[in-house]
Amino acid sequence: MADVKICGLKDPAHVAAAVEAGARYLGFVFFDRSPRSVTPEEAAALVAHVPVGVASVGLFVDPDDELLRRVLEVVPLDVIQLHGKESPDRVAEIKALTGLPVMKAVGIREASDLAQLTDYGLVADMLLVDAKAAEGAALPGGNGLAFDWQLLVGRRFLRPWMLAGGLTPENVAEAVRLTGARVVDVSSGVESAPGVKDVARIGAFVRALQN
Repeated sequence: MADVKICGLKDPAHVAAAVEAGARYLGFVFFDRSPRSVTPEEAAALVAHVPVGVASVGLFVDPDDELLRRVLEVVPLDVIQLHGKESPDRVAEIKALTGLPVMKAVGIREASDLAQLTDYGLVADMLLVDAKAAEGAALPGGNGLAFDWQLLVGRRFLRPWMLAGGLTPENVAEAVRLTGARVVDVSSGVESAPGVKDVARIGAFVRALQN
């Protein structure tokens, strides 16, 4: 079974539901424009309930050094996820600054986008293969968009990677079957409204992979 990351958690009950379902990664969003955004203090309270063996991931979009320092002063994150337009050089800078593993999200729409996965694979510890947001979209991810998974068939990458983008309890098993993904990331696909997680859908998502 593929491992699961549930991203955009804001409520202790949803953190508990994700852990109980068997998620291995929990994502907390530090991007004010997102309906899933949390403050450092809110995230610290949530992470306090995350058991050993489950990784707490902080999602940032083109963060400056001050934001990273402010969050890490109060939130014991295990992984930094970069979901903006950070260059490979900036990814390396953030690794050095934080001393934490860094996962870089790369948006995919067509085959030519795959080259970025090689560029970022040289500096990031993990890759998040996501659907590319539409031009002018308010959010770089969490939009419920999928891309053509056939683009990943037979591909090998320099680093461990997660599959994201439009995954739901209804389609995740097929996505894993096609791509061979060993880790999948979901946010909007287990929500009842933007930013509101649904306990039943969290459970259904994980069960879909088990079956």
